[in-house]
Amino acid sequence: MKLATLRIQNWRSIKCLEIQFQDLMIFIGQNNHGKSNVLSAILFFFGEIRPQDLDFNRGAQELFVEATFTDLDETDRNTFKKYLRHDGAIQVRKTAFVGGNFEYRGFLQNPVDDWLKESNASSFTKREIASSMPFCHFLPKEGRLSKQDIVDAQAMFIKENSAAVTFKFELEDTNFLGLKSVAKGIFGDVYFIPAVKDATDDFTTKEASAFGKLYAAIIESMSTTNPDWKDTKDKLSSLFGTLNRRDATGAENQNRPKELTEFEQSLSTELTSWGAEIDVEVLAPNIDDVFRANTQVWIDDGMRTDIRRKGHGLQRALTFALIKVVSDRLKKARERLAEDVDQARAVSASTYFILEEPELYLHPQAQRVLFDTLASLSESKNQVILCTHASALIDVERYESICIVRKDDEARGTEICQCSDDIFSGDGKKDFNLSYWINPDRSEMFFAKRVVLVEGPTDKTCIPLLAKRLGVFRYDYTLIDCGSKDSIPLYAQLLNKFKIPYVAVYDLDHQAHKGADAIQSADKSTALVEASLDKALATSIVFANDIEEELGIQAGQKNKPYAALVHIESLAFQLSPALEGKVRSIYA
Repeated sequence: MKLATLRIQNWRSIKCLEIQFQDLMIFIGQNNHGKSNVLSAILFFFGEIRPQDLDFNRGAQELFVEATFTDLDETDRNTFKKYLRHDGAIQVRKTAFVGGNFEYRGFLQNPVDDWLKESNASSFTKREIASSMPFCHFLPKEGRLSKQDIVDAQAMFIKENSAAVTFKFELEDTNFLGLKSVAKGIFGDVYFIPAVKDATDDFTTKEASAFGKLYAAIIESMSTTNPDWKDTKDKLSSLFGTLNRRDATGAENQNRPKELTEFEQSLSTELTSWGAEIDVEVLAPNIDDVFRANTQVWIDDGMRTDIRRKGHGLQRALTFALIKVVSDRLKKARERLAEDVDQARAVSASTYFILEEPELYLHPQAQRVLFDTLASLSESKNQVILCTHASALIDVERYESICIVRKDDEARGTEICQCSDDIFSGDGKKDFNLSYWINPDRSEMFFAKRVVLVEGPTDKTCIPLLAKRLGVFRYDYTLIDCGSKDSIPLYAQLLNKFKIPYVAVYDLDHQAHKGADAIQSADKSTALVEASLDKALATSIVFANDIEEELGIQAGQKNKPYAALVHIESLAFQLSPALEGKVRSIYA
């Protein structure tokens, strides 16, 4: 099953959020806006962390995280049968209270009509009454009707007529699945990689670690299939059996070493007045545990050392390699499970990989490899959820996976922005340009306080330099070279969808040397730019007729960005009041 929707209320900086989930979820945003709080809320729901009193938002006495799951397989549907909605989803809320208590409760789909409510089933057990109900053709034709007969008939009627039945969803009064404590892993396996993490924790042989889980499975396989292994276990069992007072059948052991018997008798003699005696039992060690406890992982990258002595980049790479292997093994396990219809399991086969700033310690090329790995992982029936500050992990073609986290107002708390609309126009050329040009450099726009859209390299070179001279430059503003005036609407369209504030800076292009047709074409481009702007998010600044003219540079210069830079750096350069005003407006 897959996490489809998450509601979070009163968790740390989050007052109330609802997030739509994809198989790959990328939470981005500036520092201290709440990305990690979103991840920790997910971990709280899955039972990976316990809430503390400081996790409650602004004095709230309770908080909750509510998850909706879809794509349930047959085992999931059987496990959560009570909570299945007519659309095949389930909805579960985990609530925590100040002081440390928490509870899981599911949402029940109850029909509005009284004759379809399970609670009223006993009212219809008389056949003359039941036969007048719309569900009567689902009842046994003969015999006395039980309450269960009515319940089954109601359920079958609802299943066949779900589109015509009106439902209301209500939080149950009792604990989820009737259990005081929900078993960890019942919703699936969770692998969490925090931002600051010692990779040696992942590569211990403890069963709680990712490596430990894999290694345990390998040892189990060897212990059941390897003949030498099985023989060793049998010999150990036999050897240790000779050390005990009685053998496996309960008979007196005649081959027991006399030293042990005498030791028992000496101790028992000292306890005669207590009416007690000592029985020393020697248990055979579990050879599987012996192998786990005595396993050491070494890394040889030209120098053979343990993981702790490798660089952070390699440590992260090892962790991600481990995740990939875990995923591959899980995929094969699911395939075997699908083939074995009789195979039973108590928990969901779903897997969630949750990563906090996975790009840490990785160079840019390695970050791109990492993103491809995570994307591939999300396409193998896993869900990958991450928060990042790396523009290399932003792919505009996966725009539905992008979730911008913001906290612009302390009173409102953390908010999010997602785009579910189609951002591509259907124009092949324009769609290609948009996906091609949103590269790691341009992807900074998703993290910006404000985006400055400019036509080309001269604008990108000069505007920040002039802003620094005026003392108005801002590092939380990102300037994007759109490539041309005609490309600005493509970027505006994207920024509109994600509600990112921006300013469009473009040329009027009414130069004296241009003819009427050129000016008409320029005006058409201007109109398209202005039409693309969302006035609630955007403003525009127009150069007359281009930035070179505003700077006082002679037309026809080669290598315009460099020529503009030299001009600004010259002693003769004077910034005009008009251009100064425009630069100040850009960075307002």
